[in-house]
Amino acid sequence: MSFLNCTSFGMRIFFVTLIEQESSLQLIQRRTPRLGAICPGSHSYSTFKPSTKPSLCILSWIQGLRTRGCGAPAGPPRARSEHREPPGPTEVSLGPAMLVTAYLALALLLAACLGLELSGCRAKPLSRACCNPSFLRFQLDFYQVYFLALAADWLQAPYLYKLYQHYHFLEGQIAILYVCGLASTVLFGLVASSLVDWLGRKKSCVLFSLTYSLCCMTKLSQDYFILLVGRALGGLSTALLFSAFESWYIHEHVARHDFPPEWIPATFARAAFWNHALAVVAGVAAEVVASWLGLGPVAPFVAAIPLLALAGILALCNWGENYDRQRAFLRTCGGGLRCLLSDRRVLLLGTIQALFESVVFIFIFLWTPVLDPHGAPLGIVFSSFMSASLLGSSLYRIATSKRYHLQPMHLLSLAVLIVVFSLFMLTFSTSPGQESPVESFVAFLLIELACGLYFPSMSFLRRKVIPEMEQAGVLNWFRVPLHLLACLGLLVLHDSDRKTGTRNMFSICSAVMVMALLAVVGLFTVVRHDAELRVPPPAGEPYAPEL
Repeated sequence: MSFLNCTSFGMRIFFVTLIEQESSLQLIQRRTPRLGAICPGSHSYSTFKPSTKPSLCILSWIQGLRTRGCGAPAGPPRARSEHREPPGPTEVSLGPAMLVTAYLALALLLAACLGLELSGCRAKPLSRACCNPSFLRFQLDFYQVYFLALAADWLQAPYLYKLYQHYHFLEGQIAILYVCGLASTVLFGLVASSLVDWLGRKKSCVLFSLTYSLCCMTKLSQDYFILLVGRALGGLSTALLFSAFESWYIHEHVARHDFPPEWIPATFARAAFWNHALAVVAGVAAEVVASWLGLGPVAPFVAAIPLLALAGILALCNWGENYDRQRAFLRTCGGGLRCLLSDRRVLLLGTIQALFESVVFIFIFLWTPVLDPHGAPLGIVFSSFMSASLLGSSLYRIATSKRYHLQPMHLLSLAVLIVVFSLFMLTFSTSPGQESPVESFVAFLLIELACGLYFPSMSFLRRKVIPEMEQAGVLNWFRVPLHLLACLGLLVLHDSDRKTGTRNMFSICSAVMVMALLAVVGLFTVVRHDAELRVPPPAGEPYAPEL
């Protein structure tokens, strides 16, 4: 045991040295009392015998809640305050401005979304798919598993950064954790399709529930190395979530049940709407368990485990297994690269996706440290973000309808313009000493609104521009620069001063989005007279954008 303890201690010292090279001696002096694995809720440090077993961590967390009271934050005793960093966001005097703004924004956005959806439902005639009992039962079997998986995923999003901050990690260390998650996502994403085809879609969905449950359990430990492992498991789970479930459904829809392929977009259009709705509910639920009940930022991760277990059990009991012929990975990537280089439209589209979505990843990292010091309820803020994204998706549906008949290319340009404007707002609202959290919150809402316009527009253009046989390979090449740019941005933020680093990062993101805007202008020039990239006038059943 002594050898294992020494090895664990050495690994922790290695990661601290890797992250803070310029001030390693001072950092070790500050962080040594925190590097011991402390179970949530425990006031005792154990740097020599860290408790890394999830079961022991759960028991210690529950025992800590009983002994200290639900509302008391976990952490070191006051006698050790000389070792702590300057007061963090949880120690800032909270005002009511952000609290009222967040709840008011959520109410207004939900009202706007409800009004648009009700008006859209009245204008839509019922399709034949909605009247087929066998198809509806098949959809229900898919939705009950898929929606549980999505709900568990969204439940963890509002408090991820806050959890690492609650464990007293520095912003640079948190950035490394996010970089690890992004790197594992791109690595596993490259081989996810081949893995799913080889292992089987049903088994891959069950594997997702297992790996994501383990990922949630790692959040109960404060050991930095275990949290890194958890981020790697999260990357694998994300790759499985966005490949295995949809692949299983499409194969069952066409091969086993022999439903018309034209009904597939209706399923994913409905899934896209309920995905946003689940995200809104998950944000409120995370706020309830973490803040209202006083269980702390680790509570949403614990609450996600039963949902993941139920999703895996339902898939194991109710779904049939299906496979696909294994595609050569190198051949797939080679064909995608040839398509990318031979068609200027594909190259410009990939450039726009890499620049836009890398900025979105950086926004996901930065919104919590920007708003949390001012008393923002993180779960409600997250629900507001998802409501704004849902509003953008509803506006996309209305804009491409028969009444307005705008084209996805126009809406893609509008989305990029909105993000450029929002990032310029953030460069001023996050100025050190002159922070304006309400303006920053409005800018973040505009970014989410733009995402609601961007993703269906980009999905439509990709389907039209990229040949179906080459889509998997091309998307692999799209993901690599996307995640590399996001990782580079987080590493730059890690090496910068905390007070000015956030503002500088938003300035860099503004420049990146200006480049994306130039790429949009180039793409618009190339496809201006391309009738293939236009939404056809609605005839018969209404158009429903895919997920």
